Amino acid sequence: MEKNADVIVIGSGVIGSSVAYNLAKKGASVLMLEAGTLGSGASSACDGFVILQSKSPGPHLTMALASEILYRTLSEELDYDIGYSHCGGMIIIEREEELEAMKIFMSKQKDLGLDVSLISGDEARIVEPALSKHIVGATISSRDAQVNPLYMVNGYITAAKRLGLRVKKHKKATDFIQDKERIIGVKCGCDSLYADNVVVCNSIGAPELFSKIGCELPIIPRRGQLVITEPVNPLIHHVMLCSRYIAAKYHPELLEGSSDESVRLGVGMALEQTAEGGLLIGSTREFVGADRSATVAGVRAVTQHAARIVPALKRIRAVRTFAGLRPYTPDGKAFMGAVPAHKGLFVAAGHEGDGIAYAPITGKTIAELVVDGSTGVDLTPFAVDRRIEKH
Repeated sequence: MEKNADVIVIGSGVIGSSVAYNLAKKGASVLMLEAGTLGSGASSACDGFVILQSKSPGPHLTMALASEILYRTLSEELDYDIGYSHCGGMIIIEREEELEAMKIFMSKQKDLGLDVSLISGDEARIVEPALSKHIVGATISSRDAQVNPLYMVNGYITAAKRLGLRVKKHKKATDFIQDKERIIGVKCGCDSLYADNVVVCNSIGAPELFSKIGCELPIIPRRGQLVITEPVNPLIHHVMLCSRYIAAKYHPELLEGSSDESVRLGVGMALEQTAEGGLLIGSTREFVGADRSATVAGVRAVTQHAARIVPALKRIRAVRTFAGLRPYTPDGKAFMGAVPAHKGLFVAAGHEGDGIAYAPITGKTIAELVVDGSTGVDLTPFAVDRRIEKH
């Protein structure tokens, strides 16, 4: 048996590419396996929000705060422009009854060190004149930012290749190779590839792979539909979410049975303007299996909801629609760390809408765990064998 690498990384999205880069940076020989083309999963069909305000106080926000610090120098470190813009972010509040809930949410975030404040509707319109007159308030933070997800993937992989990373595209991992209680490689159809350690980062494909070793990994695909507009002059200056986005993310059960189609589709506004001038508008949150198609109902719900908050969107043409699958977990937390009872096996999957924000700290932490055997980041809340309760 000839070893193919010190570490095999499965998946090439923002999480897998960050893990591969950080492993290579620590001197490990790394082989990346990608079932399709690089970054062709969730990372190719999402927004580029590095937004901390959407993270619930606790492990979510702690990870995001640590990641944001790494983002500040990431383009320089990788010697690659990842499209990082420290633009700040806002969460838009449409109804008076949501103000108190956001005050409590924000207060807990501030206790953990997030620079965030609540402003009135009039103050929000001074900061962002395009907002509708019915907006009653917003939370705002200067620490929020945006990146280009595919630039990130390319940046990480390009930098990792300089450190020796090898990549096999169109190579789907179909099973693990075991030697008693240890994972010593993966099978790709009839091919066998061997390594001291394996890190699984292909979130949507991870449950099928883990089932081969009798391990249940409750990651469920959740479709997000988005719209891209024609380029226009600067319309907004921050990345924006609406408060309903947070409800859709953390409490999907509250959306079921609503008479409002956009509520049933889990629509919560995500809005950013790219460097080229196009606006990215999202998104739905739907449990429809592996269906990645955009639908008329989904696109209509997304655009109408966003246009209610930013009326100028009604006069801007959409040029493209697309959808991606987000890796949802029942308690809203990703799976990160060593896999119990299977030495040499690690996972970093199930980040759903947190993948972009978490990517730098996830890669650094998993690399430390694999190479050094320990990390200073507490991964207990993200353990594979944790007790999972719906949030």
